[in-house]
Formats: sequence, C-alpha cells, structure tokens
Amino acid sequence: MSLTTLILTLIFVLIPLLLSQVLKLGLNRDILVATIRSIIQLLAVGYILQFVFDSESYLYISLMIVLMITAATQNARKKGRAIRGITWKLIVTFLTIQTLTQGILLGLHITPATAQYIIPISGMVIGNSMVLGILFLNRFTAEVESKKDEADLILSLGGTPKQAIQKQLISSIQASTIPTIESQKTIGLVQLPGMMSGQIIAGADPVQAVLFQLLILFLLLTTAIVTSIMLGFLSYPTLFNERMQFMR
Repeated sequence: MSLTTLILTLIFVLIPLLLSQVLKLGLNRDILVATIRSIIQLLAVGYILQFVFDSESYLYISLMIVLMITAATQNARKKGRAIRGITWKLIVTFLTIQTLTQGILLGLHITPATAQYIIPISGMVIGNSMVLGILFLNRFTAEVESKKDEADLILSLGGTPKQAIQKQLISSIQASTIPTIESQKTIGLVQLPGMMSGQIIAGADPVQAVLFQLLILFLLLTTAIVTSIMLGFLSYPTLFNERMQFMR
C-alpha cells in the first residue's frame, strides 16, 4: 500500500466526522484524536517491529512483551479501582496467560520461536486478555454492588466469603466470556477474521490461512476463560476483611 492509497483511506474517517457534525453527536474530537493516535502509534510500532524482526534478539522480544503487558495493565486497571491490588492481579493474569499460551506453542513446536510469530501472537493474546479483563471487572464490580445486601445476609448466616460472592462471580465470568464464545459460533459465516483476511490478501493459501486462524481462535478461547477465572478468584478475597465482612 502506497502513501497515496493510505491518504485515500482517510475517506473512512471523514464519513463519521461528517455524520457526527450533521447529527451533533459530539464525537468529532474523539474521532480525530483516535485517528491521529492510531497513525502515530502504528507507524512507530511498525518501525520498532522491523528493528526487532531484523535483530531476532530474545531480549528485544521480551521487552516488547513487557511493554504490551504494561500498557494492558494500565488500561484495564481503571475498571477495577474498587478492588485492592488490582494492578498486580492484572499483571499476574497477563503473565500467566502469556506463559501458558507461548509455552504450549513453543514447547510443542506449533509455531517457530521467532519474533515474527511470538510478538504478533502475544499481542493478540494479551490484547484479548485485556479486553476480557475489562469486561469481567466492569460486570463483577457492578454485580457485587447491586447484590451486596444478599451477600451480607449469607455472611450473617455463617456463610463464607466465597459462598456469599459465588453467584456474582460465576455470573461475571459467564458474561465476560460470552462475546468470545458467541463470535466463534458464527466465525466464517458472519465474518472473516482479521488474521485470515490479512493472510489471504497477502497471497497465502486460503486453507492455510484458515488453519492458522483456527489456532488463534483456540488461543483466544483459552485466554477468555483463564483471564476471567484468574481475575475472579484473585479479586474476590480482597473484598472482605479478616472478620469476613465487606470492606467499606
């Protein structure tokens, strides 16, 4: 894609800008900021990735993954401020997801141990884990707040914190994983995934693109479930004090 072609794609930015202006949606500033940031960030990442790919240094690969986890943590922690120690809980979750997925991929020689594979797959896994973490934290904090009286009643009758919070915890895990599971049910029928589409546009064999996309889908399914469960079981104990009462 040439620079001229890229400039032409700005038509897809002008359309929402015009609609926002005509309908007075108040989205102009956000659209412009998002567009400028995406251009700067992606171009910067492109040059950085080119350098990392050329060097094939595991140190640089590790630094890229640390950067991804740091950015994901900073973004997701905003939704879990009510939970004590949410920052380290997110870091532990993202590190576990990264170690689990890459351990299987590299340990079983499913993908080569090169920057070309490790960094893009890690980005998809950590990014998906961040989104799922945000969905979970948003739902969990809302569930806990809305059903605090019910949980207090269970505690007053001798129930444990886990018993008091069980319904909210399970409900939040289920709700946060629904988008991932439902999207997989209609994959290929409603949409062609980005990874698969990108490979086909680049000239890859469609069947090979499908096989690689299935790998990503299975990875993201594990990411969704493990992220929600880990965050849930790391978070709920910190809602209570040593007397098994809600922290006020």
